[in-house]
Amino acid sequence: MSDKKIVDVKHLSKRYGKIQAVSDVSFSIPEQSVFGLLGPNGAGKTSIIEMIEGLRVPDSGTISVAGLNPVTQARQVKQIIGAQLQQTALHEKLRINEMFQLFGSFYKNPKSVDEVLQIISLADKKDRFVGTLSGGEKQRVALGLAVIGNPKVIFLDEPTAGLDVEIRCQLHDLILRLRKEGAAILLTTHYIEEAEKLCDLVGILKGGQLRAVAHPLDLIRGEAMEERVEVTFLAEVDPNVLGRLRGVAAVTGSGRYFTLSGAKASAIVGSIMAFSDAEQNGVEDLKIHQPRLEDAYLHLTHAEDTK
Repeated sequence: MSDKKIVDVKHLSKRYGKIQAVSDVSFSIPEQSVFGLLGPNGAGKTSIIEMIEGLRVPDSGTISVAGLNPVTQARQVKQIIGAQLQQTALHEKLRINEMFQLFGSFYKNPKSVDEVLQIISLADKKDRFVGTLSGGEKQRVALGLAVIGNPKVIFLDEPTAGLDVEIRCQLHDLILRLRKEGAAILLTTHYIEEAEKLCDLVGILKGGQLRAVAHPLDLIRGEAMEERVEVTFLAEVDPNVLGRLRGVAAVTGSGRYFTLSGAKASAIVGSIMAFSDAEQNGVEDLKIHQPRLEDAYLHLTHAEDTK
């Protein structure tokens, strides 16, 4: 990931009537990186993307895309960006290669049709009509349309929504390939594990406000998420006793089945094994759960609700 910014957003705000859709949002996207914009429905993701693309004018704040202003230099910006929408209306009576030839003609320096077909792994189906393709193949065509203009910045709005696991993994590989080849990618998704896998940086939105921006691992560490240990004993245990073990901050469960939470799973496991030996109550099963981006996401978005 480069240190040079390709997209720079400062103090961006947008209101629709009485609704403040975006409020004082600032972030930057480095060159050759994947930036994940996460948030619940209505958080302001689409408004932010449309303002960066030059489709909407912000009420206040500034946006730079490769040094260009998407409001005053909209034509130039459109030549260096590409976008895949969550739902793309494709011309179903066109062949795949015909569609790429058409869209490539809109740009000054497009990729070749053959190169795009290779990128999306549809070279063997280039003469197929779009209307005959599967859902996953249509998503790959939509991604091809996003890259045909040889863009510096690519916007992907929930590109894997509704796809099966195998097709999602194929699109993940395509996204990482595009980053490796030099593109910066702004990705929105409701699959938090997808963002954890793909993104160099993640911004979490709620109610039009940006709650945090960081690498997924830094977000997890920054929120001091507790680690969890699920344990099953051979005999019933008093949960109050487990709550007093070293390293244990919270206990849920009853009988033989418990989840113990704390700062370090290793300390909890050590306490469980010492307790097990002392009480002559063996452990039947034990699982350690490290905090994930989803935990940090839920913590950040729910924390705002309590303010």
